[in-house]
Amino acid sequence: MAQDDCLFCKIVKGEVPAEIVREGKRTLAFRDINPQAPTHVLVIPREHVPDAASAAEADSGLVDEVVREARAVAEAEGVAETGYRLVFNTGSGAGQTVFHLHAHLLGGRGLNWPPG
Repeated sequence: MAQDDCLFCKIVKGEVPAEIVREGKRTLAFRDINPQAPTHVLVIPREHVPDAASAAEADSGLVDEVVREARAVAEAEGVAETGYRLVFNTGSGAGQTVFHLHAHLLGGRGLNWPPG
């Protein structure tokens, strides 16, 4: 179910433009508008779920689907072999600004640890 005020729900509905890189039955992947790496793609579910913890609690396999799609994007983007990072921010204190589950797929450069 979509939320009328959710940016990512609007992207899923085609109301807000995005550079789509992959579409799955339950997911959508598009380029981040403020990339933090040469490859920075957001992978989201088509349905509105506020965060990764809520999706995991629902136990619907949605987190698995998002990660599977992220792997497919990493392969298509050519970063699967060299390595990539998946980030799920959960809550404003962790940097989540859009409260619709999304995984940041980052790659194409060295990603140091700790992330900062």
